Amino acid sequence: MSGSVLRAENLHLWRSERQVLKGIGLTVRGGELLQLTGANGAGKTTLLRALCGLNHLEEGRVFWNDQDVREDRAGFHASLVHLGHEPPLKPDLSGVENLRFWTGMRRRITRAAIDDAMRSTGAGEFSTRPVRTLSAGQRRRVALAGLVLAAVPLWLLDEPTTNLDTDGQELVATLVNAHLQAGGLAIAAVHHGLGIDPARLRELNLAA
Repeated sequence: MSGSVLRAENLHLWRSERQVLKGIGLTVRGGELLQLTGANGAGKTTLLRALCGLNHLEEGRVFWNDQDVREDRAGFHASLVHLGHEPPLKPDLSGVENLRFWTGMRRRITRAAIDDAMRSTGAGEFSTRPVRTLSAGQRRRVALAGLVLAAVPLWLLDEPTTNLDTDGQELVATLVNAHLQAGGLAIAAVHHGLGIDPARLRELNLAA
């Protein structure tokens, strides 16, 4: 995982008549976090979604370990997890059921591993309740447990501390720092710093 590299060249994307991404380029290596900053509407979410293939690029290329991701989309997608504004959780399933389904699409997972991940993010006490009964912050903690269980090198995070209290924000910093120390890499859209080791931190400011 420490040798992983994500690189993007000359990314352009339009939304209706407005150009949101204007020739964006970036390189992130194992052990690094790239923070995307900028005002609302600057294109942070759009860039994250474009990198993982959810938004279509008009121009530009994305490389994973020096291979154009279009040559092996399945392999690239198996190497990343994208956590957007709304956690990808089914409301009528419990947290445990959601993570069994979410993680099970990638690899076999045990109930013990799910319980351990839930406890590590402070979601253990409500892990068996239907997600629809949870607060926004509790749902975020369940989603963070899924992030841990994904066991992939590339994390794409859109405002990962949204709806979290101070303890939850510190949890995100702990999880991201541990991921980077293990050789993983991450890109996060943020309005406030995540409390990451400055030696591992880079920033890309997107103009509105």
